Amino acid sequence: MAYLSWRSDADPRSLLLAVAAVDGRPEVTAEGPLPREFRGGEHLVATVGDDTVGYAHLDTQGDAFGRQVVEAFVHPDHRGEGVGTELVRAVLDRATPGARFWSHGDHPAAAAIAAKAGLVKVRELLMMRLDLAGVDLPEPKWPAGVRVRTFVPGQDEAALVEVNRRAFDWHPEQGALTVADVEATEREAWFDPAGFFLAVDAADRVLGFHWTKVHPGGEGEVYVVGVDPAAQGGGLGKALTLAGLRHLVGLGLSEVILYVESDNGPAVAVYQGLGFERAEAHVQYSTVDTERTGPVT
Repeated sequence: MAYLSWRSDADPRSLLLAVAAVDGRPEVTAEGPLPREFRGGEHLVATVGDDTVGYAHLDTQGDAFGRQVVEAFVHPDHRGEGVGTELVRAVLDRATPGARFWSHGDHPAAAAIAAKAGLVKVRELLMMRLDLAGVDLPEPKWPAGVRVRTFVPGQDEAALVEVNRRAFDWHPEQGALTVADVEATEREAWFDPAGFFLAVDAADRVLGFHWTKVHPGGEGEVYVVGVDPAAQGGGLGKALTLAGLRHLVGLGLSEVILYVESDNGPAVAVYQGLGFERAEAHVQYSTVDTERTGPVT
């Protein structure tokens, strides 16, 4: 049995790197800051002797609706020993009711642990993939009076956040975006304003945006596409998506990924129409399936 200890601060980098080497996630590097989902909050470390065999992060601030969120990992050399079950039980004893546990890749072992703990699946986030080889992307068709320009750091943060707030008031993570979050992302190595497209009206009022990302390995991502609800229904979301995809093609990338809620039917339909296919799913488990507030729980 592992020894479990809660800490206000911990450095799980070596364990996370070992997990990533086998699972391909989480996105963590040998140096630099840890990903945002492991900062702050509370840390649960599982050890056997001098070896760290498991780790869980409890985000006590929670998502946009105040639900605490959990990331839990077991060292690849210690899987099948009950460490994951111990971590989940300890987190449930400490977390507030309704806390949500991520299972990246919808792993069968995570599903088994969830079942033993009485957790049910409450959310499914799809990762979709587009092979750009041979893809002929059409020119975007912009609604009348709309033009596209790129994001200007130091100028557009507040307008972006306001549109994002209205577009994603239902979303557990994206809806909580702040100006400080945008400014922090601007300092990350991957940030490139040339791949951040804003749709604006004649008065330069932001109506929607497509924020693209290029991963260190050369994989493109439709990072976020958001449209102000007042500007929806005229094809602006598809036009913005095409603008970003054509930019990524121009960089010489061979494939693009994106993440979308499985029950956001309109968005899934748009992406499928552009050639994206389901690659994998990431799910959340919880003891409480709270009332839906929009296209996703």
